[in-house]
Amino acid sequence: MIVAAGIILALLIIVLVMWMLLTRRLREKYAVLWLMIGLTVLILGLFPQLLLGLTSVLGVQVPANLLFALAIVLLLGVALHLSWELSQAEEEIRRVAEEAAISRAEADRFEARLNELERRLDEASSGKAP
Repeated sequence: MIVAAGIILALLIIVLVMWMLLTRRLREKYAVLWLMIGLTVLILGLFPQLLLGLTSVLGVQVPANLLFALAIVLLLGVALHLSWELSQAEEEIRRVAEEAAISRAEADRFEARLNELERRLDEASSGKAP
């Protein structure tokens, strides 16, 4: 029963990731990680003796402990990667905000200069001396 649940979970992960890719709800660079996870869960579900062999090679007493340790390492890796992505996005947002502020200041200067020129033109056309 547990093996069937693992296989079903793996297939759900793979189908969900593919659907999210096709509907553009998940970018390819993130999908690769989740597809690897889905395939790993599928392989371990189809061949549970691989997990048993891996636990004996690594000296882990209980296969579930190895799964939990791998899950923790995976989650830490995902958290670190997402923190890096967030830092990159924040830096890009800061840069774009600075560029927008500079552009806004230049537009304000041009508008003030244009208003000044229009005022002078109006004065000149009405016969007033500047």
